[in-house]
Amino acid sequence: MAGVSDKIKSIVGFLTSGFENRDDIFEDMASEMDEYPVSDNLALEPMYKQNHSQASNVVSHPGFKGYEVVVSEPRSYEESVSIVKQLKEKKTVILNLHLLDKDQAMRIVDFLCGATHALNGNQQKIGDSVFIFTPSNVALSSESQKSKFIRDALWNQPQ
Repeated sequence: MAGVSDKIKSIVGFLTSGFENRDDIFEDMASEMDEYPVSDNLALEPMYKQNHSQASNVVSHPGFKGYEVVVSEPRSYEESVSIVKQLKEKKTVILNLHLLDKDQAMRIVDFLCGATHALNGNQQKIGDSVFIFTPSNVALSSESQKSKFIRDALWNQPQ
């Protein structure tokens, strides 16, 4: 039995030998805290200063103007051409068709779906008479009705 206990002690000793005894860690932290000017237990200035003379590796893209989302509420089919121009300019378009009758709304949606497909974009219905059209540089993802049902069935079970 003495041989087994000696082996366990040697293994435990080997595993813990690499760690330093840090009983004074709080004293080290307290000495570092003295370097901050404080007021009501709030640090007033950081200990470090940012050196602006170093060159940054981040370079802005000269043509990038950011992503833009346009909400469009067309009143006639003729406005669909200007919506396609916005898609060509890489703008996301949210289309609200509540001002149009059903036939004109269907014509606009069909035209924009074709144009969006030609521009390698994405389209999706997001509400009653509301659609979203995205250019090729914007990914559009959604949760299907089946996966929503499964998620709700799993998480909304009675306890």
